[in-house]
Amino acid sequence: MSRGRLIAIGIGLLVILILAIASTFKVRQGEQALLLQFGDPRAVITEPGLYVKIPFVQNVEYFERRILDYDVPVEEVIGSDQKRLVVDTFTRYRIVDPLKFYQTVGSEAAVRARLGAILNARTREVLGQVPLITVLSGERRDLMGRIAALVNLDADGFGVDVLDVRIKRADLPVQNSQAIYLRMQTEREREAKEFRAQGAEMAQRIRSSAERERTVLIAEAERDAQILRGEGDAQRIRIFGEAVSIDPEFYSFHRSMEAYGRAFSSEDTTMVLSPDSEFFEYFDTAPGLGD
Repeated sequence: MSRGRLIAIGIGLLVILILAIASTFKVRQGEQALLLQFGDPRAVITEPGLYVKIPFVQNVEYFERRILDYDVPVEEVIGSDQKRLVVDTFTRYRIVDPLKFYQTVGSEAAVRARLGAILNARTREVLGQVPLITVLSGERRDLMGRIAALVNLDADGFGVDVLDVRIKRADLPVQNSQAIYLRMQTEREREAKEFRAQGAEMAQRIRSSAERERTVLIAEAERDAQILRGEGDAQRIRIFGEAVSIDPEFYSFHRSMEAYGRAFSSEDTTMVLSPDSEFFEYFDTAPGLGD
């Protein structure tokens, strides 16, 4: 076999291989394809596998079957109470009709731009009907559901199913945040002063009550002490009187002896008295004895 014939056979095999490759295409798991012939749709393929096409006449456009995420740029929204709010949202969607998708938007980049505009418009519409406090409360889930329903309705014409819309972050603008934080700080300082004033008033009331109770307790204690002291003195006087009434002569003698002891306690005591003074009554006679 001549060399030229071998080259021709090789070229033929190469052409056949190229045609075979150009005549087939593969759809992977998680993909869907649209078969086009000179730009016109011919078939929609949603199942994975190996397929055949007319080489150099037909081409294939691939689209995702999986759920796609799109993080929408941050937008500033004005609520029904005229307060501004910076909202950061994202959406999750899926291409359900490749033909409609190709005819209306053509690519994922184009559908993201369209979805972003729709989502921003619907977010402004829904959040603009409620005050700021509602967006920051537990009612946010209901608001997101309303936004998702409206966006899904608008995106139906693109062959896209919007599965979810979420608000990742909802903050006040920087200038509003500073003003609100300052107002909150002033409010907290005012509350702190009120609490301190109430505490000081309560402390003063407690101190006054304690001082009053202390004064009352001391007065009652002094009163009881005076009563007990008087009762003791009265009992002492009564006992003393009873003792004296038993033997008055002995009591007189005892008192005289005590007077002698006090009078003559010092060695240099000098006394000038009349001999018949009552002070010397018991010097000559003893109690109970005759003259």
